[in-house]
Amino acid sequence: MNRRAALKQLSALTALSALGGAAWAQKAGQPFQTLATKVPTEVAGKIEVIEFFSYGCPHCNDFEPLLNNWTKTLPADVNFVKVPITFNRPEWTNLARIYYTLEAMGEAAKLGPAVFAAIHEQKRQLQKEDVLLEWAGSVTDSKRFSDTWKSFGVQSRVQRSNQIAAAYRVSGVPMMAVDGRFIVSASTAGSHEGMLKTVNELVARARSEKGKG
Repeated sequence: MNRRAALKQLSALTALSALGGAAWAQKAGQPFQTLATKVPTEVAGKIEVIEFFSYGCPHCNDFEPLLNNWTKTLPADVNFVKVPITFNRPEWTNLARIYYTLEAMGEAAKLGPAVFAAIHEQKRQLQKEDVLLEWAGSVTDSKRFSDTWKSFGVQSRVQRSNQIAAAYRVSGVPMMAVDGRFIVSASTAGSHEGMLKTVNELVARARSEKGKG
């Protein structure tokens, strides 16, 4: 996304989050919720799918293998975005910084599973900076990680993720959003598998509607 488009989206997100975000509506028996106000998406001409998550969330850890397999099958007209959630908690903010640090280094997809494993299997407290930097040195370039972790760019991305979460009124994770209009969770869809099935259906719906437009 170019700078002008990014600033335009950021301005729209700021305005929407200041108004309290978009209200949800869900019909009985429907496996998703619909936003009253559409949230701006990143890439024109593509169907945006967002996963809201946190490395510290055990349900996100369980969902990750399913999600990774699903992303391998995405068609070219889908723009998939991961957005780490902080819930304005310092420890979760640090976990969000891990994601954006790895993303900036081009290693988020490669090392994401290792972050989940370190937290949920090895019980490492990666939300603590000293523990994190020691761990990072065992999996990647420690100086590059440290410099990126402390960068203004990463801090800005975390702030932007908070605005996106506020616009969607995210209250739990994992949660997925489709085309800036639809919200899907295990609660609405019945299971993690149900989430992905519903997302696929909503992507097809968005594609059909764009084709008619």
